Amino acid sequence: MGILASPLSPRITAIAESATLKVDSKAKALKADGRPIISYAAGEPDFPTPQYVLNAALEATGDPRNHRYTAAAGLPELRDAIATKTRRDSGIDVPANRILVTNGGKQSVFQAINTVIGEGDELLLPAPYWTTYPEVVRVAGGTTVPVFAGADQGYKVTVEQLEAARTPRTKALLFCSPSNPTGAVYSYDETKAIGEWAESYGLWVISDEIYQNLTYGGVRATSIVEAVPTLDDQCILVNGVAKSFAMTGWRVGWMVGPREAIKAATNLQTHLTGNVNNIAQRAAVAALTGPATEAEAMRVAFDRRRQLMVQELSQVPGFVVPVPEGAFYVYADVTALLGREYGGRRIDTSLELADYLLEAAEVAVVPGEAFGPSGYVRLSYALGDDELVEGIQRMKRVFADVES
Repeated sequence: MGILASPLSPRITAIAESATLKVDSKAKALKADGRPIISYAAGEPDFPTPQYVLNAALEATGDPRNHRYTAAAGLPELRDAIATKTRRDSGIDVPANRILVTNGGKQSVFQAINTVIGEGDELLLPAPYWTTYPEVVRVAGGTTVPVFAGADQGYKVTVEQLEAARTPRTKALLFCSPSNPTGAVYSYDETKAIGEWAESYGLWVISDEIYQNLTYGGVRATSIVEAVPTLDDQCILVNGVAKSFAMTGWRVGWMVGPREAIKAATNLQTHLTGNVNNIAQRAAVAALTGPATEAEAMRVAFDRRRQLMVQELSQVPGFVVPVPEGAFYVYADVTALLGREYGGRRIDTSLELADYLLEAAEVAVVPGEAFGPSGYVRLSYALGDDELVEGIQRMKRVFADVES
């Protein structure tokens, strides 16, 4: 009998599988088996990447420069394009040495958190939150302190709530507006108040701006460093081309922050991945510098679907649906549906409700447990109009007998 191997790393084995990807994978597997599943789980646009971006990528494949290693921090042309976008949309001027190109927005989140958070540090996390944030904090050796705001607050936390959660170990705040999973967008005044509070205690702010350009009804997502310019030296912005340009599979994101933080994150990336795929970087340059026509057409389509989904979903018994102002998600409060029996089965949590919907209605939604407390479900409207409506009609039939 051989010697038993040492246990695997506890930090790595403690990481939970991405709940959103898990639901999406299960839905796709059922669909592959012939089930007519309609999935609201995926956090990605259903549109193709714009043709002018594809053309740039195709041209880039023939350039030998793109067949070799390049600087880990990113191609100069892309960092320049990111600087221009950051100046336009986030209100700050940044030189190239304050920008790091990453393998998607998810890697920028991973590196930003690991650059700031160390053993025993606490990160304040407004909830509902994207499922990946607490897992990354755990890997960094830190502790996540959720600060919850429900539907009655429009899913937006207040300074008073953040202050009540702050301790001597608090090191950072993660700020995400527009929000995944809720679609909530903090106003200028709300953003400014939170930024000034964080600055007053010397807290790091990691601001996820991946949905920055997907807002509706005349709403603008204010960058926290635009609202509080003096926060610039203690704030890291993370962003990418995935959502606004339908480029989730291209894996190009970035970090913008103080020189010291970006240098540290770049050092990490030199050992982790090195440079981002050069073809994808060239495609991202085209996306950021090319015509905005197709990206705007996508945003307009999302807006139409947003209104349609809110209208239809509000008619499902037991669903409370705050109107999202950004991203492409609706976050419904379904607490009224819990503690009841459906089809001879008692449903007490939104996780159980999501499982029931998948079986009874052949509809996939992501349960609130993936983003914080139970009692909620996230639905993406990044899918076709016909499927969007059909899935909601199925849910209406399932809950037709539920009293308001």
